[in-house]
Amino acid sequence: MEIIPLLLLILVCCALLFGYPVAFTLSGVSILFALICIPLGIFDESILKSIPLRIFGIMNNVTLLAVPLFIFMGTVLERSGIASKMLENMALAFKNIRGGLSISIIAVGALLAASTGIVGATVVTMGLMSLPVMIQQGYKKDFSSGLVASTGTLGQIIPPSIALVLLGDVMSNAYQRAQNNMGIFSQKTVTVGDLFVGAIVPGIMICLGYLLYTIYKNNKNPDILFEPEASSASFIDILKTLALPLLLIILVLGSIIVGIATPTEASAIGAMGALLIVLINGGLTFDFIKETSQKTAIVSTMIFTILIGASIFSLIFRGVGGDDLIDLIFGSLPGGPYTALIFVLMFVFLLGFILDFIEICYVIVPLVAPPLLMMGFDPVWLAILLAINLQTSFLTPPFGFSLFYLRGVADESIKTSEIYQGVIPFIVIQLFVLVAVLLVPFLVL
Repeated sequence: MEIIPLLLLILVCCALLFGYPVAFTLSGVSILFALICIPLGIFDESILKSIPLRIFGIMNNVTLLAVPLFIFMGTVLERSGIASKMLENMALAFKNIRGGLSISIIAVGALLAASTGIVGATVVTMGLMSLPVMIQQGYKKDFSSGLVASTGTLGQIIPPSIALVLLGDVMSNAYQRAQNNMGIFSQKTVTVGDLFVGAIVPGIMICLGYLLYTIYKNNKNPDILFEPEASSASFIDILKTLALPLLLIILVLGSIIVGIATPTEASAIGAMGALLIVLINGGLTFDFIKETSQKTAIVSTMIFTILIGASIFSLIFRGVGGDDLIDLIFGSLPGGPYTALIFVLMFVFLLGFILDFIEICYVIVPLVAPPLLMMGFDPVWLAILLAINLQTSFLTPPFGFSLFYLRGVADESIKTSEIYQGVIPFIVIQLFVLVAVLLVPFLVL
């Protein structure tokens, strides 16, 4: 019987490889598979009645309301051109420091990660703005490419991150299910805010690792040009482009950490604050609001459609004995809980080559998280480990999504092999942080 759910997984993967949309593949293949299994007595048709209830549950999930609001916040800041002004003014602020441009890229990358949380947008924006300038100033092509691609992925781990919002919702459901399976009726909960707080120290560690490596490379490269004659940024310019987004991030995260607002309420603060920043910078028009609203609607629709498809898939996967398959796999692993944890981390890392983090969050995590939580692992710690792992998979050659984003906007003179070579040290930094969090849970908890 364990072969049946495995067959469903294989069929879904094959359909994805043929290029069919993820959301419709997950739901369509699963429903067809269930209809075939009903006459064979493998699947109980009454389970299908739960599909409308699941969709209605997603529609009523207040936590997920934060997703379109954070997307709107990020889209507004990205489309307004504030990102380019941030990089320009930050580069002027560091102009008298050796390798000041590369340091400013890390600083702006971290700010963009905390304010937009959209990996693809950040990589493309930084690639278009900073990559040509870095090469002109004497930075090596491989280092420049690696720095831009890596800082663009910080949006995965630095809160408020869309990935953490989605992962928090999934982990909350998985934790509840694990406690039900263990017969615990006085249940504990895990929230998106818990994940935001848990991700702060690992996020800072990754940024510091990038910074130390960048300073080391700058000192080893005698070809970097100084530009002391460049004009200085006025205090007002810095205030409008750097201080205001930073203040917005502090308001959003601070309101969650202190307990004044839930992540959903904080996302509304972020969306309104982003509009006010654009208004102060003189770029708020009706066409701008229309464009950013349409972009937000498109991205939100994609995420929620995948969510619904993944929910249908997980329902049918469990209906054909998927839980038994997962238990069999975990039970056959030697070495106890930590062997199972490392196996899952490696599995998710490899899946990151071919699947987006949204699909992994809603297809894979609901299957593997409950057994791990039943082994006694903390849900927040497990979620942060998965988030760092997914961030690393965004960079890993040859299929890392950030590498594809950068390749699309990088100059043809930059070889693909140079991009791959450039990200390797940054991958090592992320893996070091992953191992540190794995060995010292206190960094998260």
